[in-house]
Amino acid sequence: MDPLSEVLSLLKPRSYITAGFDAGGPWALELDDLAGRIKCYAVVKGSCWLTLEGGTPVRVQEGACFVLPTGRDAVIGSDPDIEPARASDVLEPDRSGQVVTYNGGGDVYLVGSRFEVDGPHSEVLLRTLPPLMLVETLGDRARLRRSIDLMMEEFREARPGSALMAQHLAHMMLVQALRLYLSTRSHDDVGWFAALADPRMSAALSAVHADPAHPWTVRELAALTGMSRSTFAERFRARAGETPIAYLTRWRMMLAGERLRHGDDTIARIASSLGYESEHAFNTAFKRVMGMPPRRYARSTSLA
Repeated sequence: MDPLSEVLSLLKPRSYITAGFDAGGPWALELDDLAGRIKCYAVVKGSCWLTLEGGTPVRVQEGACFVLPTGRDAVIGSDPDIEPARASDVLEPDRSGQVVTYNGGGDVYLVGSRFEVDGPHSEVLLRTLPPLMLVETLGDRARLRRSIDLMMEEFREARPGSALMAQHLAHMMLVQALRLYLSTRSHDDVGWFAALADPRMSAALSAVHADPAHPWTVRELAALTGMSRSTFAERFRARAGETPIAYLTRWRMMLAGERLRHGDDTIARIASSLGYESEHAFNTAFKRVMGMPPRRYARSTSLA
């Protein structure tokens, strides 16, 4: 798989609540339910303000889609100066497949989903994403727009199976929004996602993900990008926030962690499949990256 697909497969985003939201008049909600979750919504009518914890308000216009992946609290509303109510206090927890009308409705309409993510390393992966990803769904963004339109149809018509259809469409909407952000992002972000958006760094990431067991060197990865070793190393670190070899090691350990959680392979077999010549070398790397030895990690995640 490509790097984005592989990371999403580790996160295992599960659509927990897929719903429409119709608000009117002066209103504001504190989205206090984002820890360990990804929120992806599109504004299909009107506009609203979105303020991340510690950030400045951002106007989200009709036709825009936003993704909140880092778990930071956020406030959404008609005006950034309105005192918000807590979303967990005023919205029904089990509202999937419904259109929620708030404060009379009629001014702004959003559709989308809140995704639960799985895995003990999901927090690490989400932390490396930009706190807000904002993309337009108009113009040539036909695939994303189509997913949103189909989701609106499911809410409007409420036919048998509509809730499940809306959840599947929400997954498509999330992946398409991430794709679009990759193609339009600024150069200020840092993390694996920022590196993936850089065509040359993406070539190196794709090689690592295609063959994580290969004994990659910085020089070899640099050659794939058509850059000198030093220039590649500097650019990779600036984009990803870590060295190429540190990224390779961390990715190997995440793959190992997934197999320790869900498979029955021996540690020796996992170590060999990821390019380690000895179980001792693998154990040392795993403990350094994951914070505990592989056997303890396997026991702790099986009890969670």
